[in-house]
Amino acid sequence: MPTYTPPLRDMQFVMHEVLAVTDDFRAMPRHAEVDVDTINAVLEEGGKFASEVIQPLNSSGDQEGCRLDRDTHEVTTPKGFKQAFAKYVEAGWPALAADPAYGGQGLPIVVNQCLYEMLNSANQAWTMYPGLTHGAYEALHAHGTDEQKRLYLPKLTSGEWTGTMCLTEPHCGTDLGLLRSKAEPVGDGSWRITGQKIFISAGEHDFVSNIVHLVLARLPDAPAGSKGISLFVVPKFKVKADGSLGERNGIYCGGLENKMGIHGNATCQMVLDGAVGTLVGQPNKGLQAMFVMMNAARIGVGMQSLGLTEVAFQNALAYAKDRIQSRSLTGPKNKDKPADSILVHPDVRKMLLTAKAYAEGGRALNLFCALLIDRELSHPDEKVRKNSAELVALLTPIVKAFLTDNGHIATNACMQVLGGHGYIQESGMEQFVRDNRINMTYEGTNTIQSLDLLGRKVLGDNGAALRKFGKMVAQLVEEEGVNEKMAEFINPLAYLGDQITKFTTEIGFKGLQNPDEVGAAAVDYLRVAGHLVFAYFWARMAQVALRQIEAGNADPFYLGKLQTARFYFAKLFPETAALMRTARGGAKVLMDTDAALA
Repeated sequence: MPTYTPPLRDMQFVMHEVLAVTDDFRAMPRHAEVDVDTINAVLEEGGKFASEVIQPLNSSGDQEGCRLDRDTHEVTTPKGFKQAFAKYVEAGWPALAADPAYGGQGLPIVVNQCLYEMLNSANQAWTMYPGLTHGAYEALHAHGTDEQKRLYLPKLTSGEWTGTMCLTEPHCGTDLGLLRSKAEPVGDGSWRITGQKIFISAGEHDFVSNIVHLVLARLPDAPAGSKGISLFVVPKFKVKADGSLGERNGIYCGGLENKMGIHGNATCQMVLDGAVGTLVGQPNKGLQAMFVMMNAARIGVGMQSLGLTEVAFQNALAYAKDRIQSRSLTGPKNKDKPADSILVHPDVRKMLLTAKAYAEGGRALNLFCALLIDRELSHPDEKVRKNSAELVALLTPIVKAFLTDNGHIATNACMQVLGGHGYIQESGMEQFVRDNRINMTYEGTNTIQSLDLLGRKVLGDNGAALRKFGKMVAQLVEEEGVNEKMAEFINPLAYLGDQITKFTTEIGFKGLQNPDEVGAAAVDYLRVAGHLVFAYFWARMAQVALRQIEAGNADPFYLGKLQTARFYFAKLFPETAALMRTARGGAKVLMDTDAALA
């Protein structure tokens, strides 16, 4: 069975040595007292919870799955899940980064992100229950009325209640402008909502006494399309003015999806039959309010794949060290054994290093985005807040799509390391592959993320946000450009930084003539942009490691970091050349294919 060791050393390296997060915190009044020791202590305890409480439930939860009682519409989660959530609540984890005004601990988002990486490594299906709750909390915190905040936020913060988001309907997925759920006024300021929602993660379960659903629906006079969508808070049990629970509301689970993976999470078909809810934000402005939750979820999905990449790598590496098979091509290495460890074979190392490079690069990017969100929410300088918001908006589709694609590559590679043993259930590797597969699809497919990046975030603002990141790249290149020991990292980064400007301009001009050119190039473009971002962070990590080694630090961690950086730039980064070539292949070979697809 698989095991998991929280990568605390690497988290500390990224936060304290690469990003120097506490330097940022000192400029934020609400986080000024958060120091290195506090962060490390919190993460150590979070790692214990992940590895000792929920990781042992991962395989059993996958095999058992969730069960629906069709008479009562109640869902029973796998054995131990409910008890683990009670321990999670008792330890105060739901409140970690929540607003102290509603019972939260007020710690930075970057600390919360580290916790969630570990939870996802340990048990992605279980982690989706508190993860979606935090998203509902964020949406209500940003757009809820004072009364909604008073009624719901303390219970979501404490973990007494959980939350969901109800968007997708049977006839529409990403195109929410097609949704049909209707909201009719009751006359007392509330609304009765009727419709069907599908693919609702954690839509029904046995963890808590109440579930707070955020539901998209249309008002009677709503304009057509996405401009006519409103957001409502619809609790499973109605909430009285004093915060106590009233009668059962008209929202219930009509069925559970039979899925490829994440079996331990209840993916529900939700029926709204005159369910009573209250409006969140302005009428017909529901998407703007829901995007708070959706963007948080997109970064969270990237974190899911990061977690699975890390745990898959750990288990594949342990197997490779112990598994003996054949001899090294350069001669026997373990002469006292009948065969060498498969770790002597170059391609086994390539698969392992691919997972390691994608995990550690993804961790740096994720924590940088979390730090940007902390700056956006808490920095006293308006210019810093604005700049951080623009950067995190640019990077969000990259986090979601690049990290989940990489997770697919990495978990499959790690399964391959185990050979036939990776394909059977006992090893746990095939579950990592199955669980990760949904991450490329939900919260906006990776193609949608690519269109968002290229069409809206880059071409839509004439490359302004991309130039902001480009300035960070240029600053690093200027700082290390004459350092020969950094040349193997800086030169490829500088070259791609220059190329992506020309690449973007070329696609933009072609798109003006034919918008399909943008659609044809978008997926390849996002992957090129993802490598630009990873190259930047791998160069920064190599910079820190080199300085430590030159200062006489003999900790093998730094040599290992440097070796992984070299692997990334030599074996993974070069795919950018092929990606730019295929992007330039254009739309004609895709769209002029009616005979091929007849």
